Amino acid sequence: MTETSKHEQLRPGIWQTVNERYPGSMIMKDEYVPLAQVKKPLSELKLTFVSSAGVQPIGTMPFDTVHPVGDYTYRTVPSDSKPEDLEIHQLKYLTVGANEDLNVIFPIERLHELAEEGIIGGLTDNFFTFIGYNMDPEQLELKLAEDIADAVVKDHADITLLCPA
Repeated sequence: MTETSKHEQLRPGIWQTVNERYPGSMIMKDEYVPLAQVKKPLSELKLTFVSSAGVQPIGTMPFDTVHPVGDYTYRTVPSDSKPEDLEIHQLKYLTVGANEDLNVIFPIERLHELAEEGIIGGLTDNFFTFIGYNMDPEQLELKLAEDIADAVVKDHADITLLCPA
């Protein structure tokens, strides 16, 4: 990695693209968060998973999928959950394929395989999920993202895999 690439955004121009695709969002960012530097081999890192798929344990409070500006809460998913113990609360994308194989959008079994094979050092006790339909960028950043970041830190993750649905 070159000296300059350490300080660049992963996707320069992302906010302009978001604003063009979603008129009215008008997200303005003059600063960026530098990319984190991994200091240990992946095989020594404890991984957590964060997804906007709306997957959650069966029987937990469903996401508010019909609220006009979205739901700014997240759900904790024990990382040792089995796909049959989870369900999808999401109306904004087709879930047919995911209902047949949850790993399509929430690769819980694949992550366990990576840990068992020693490719990653292990998994945190919990994964975190939310619904991606959120129309208030400030609330998304200052509430939901901060809440999830706090939960990830409390779960002692070394690295986080983020996955949009």
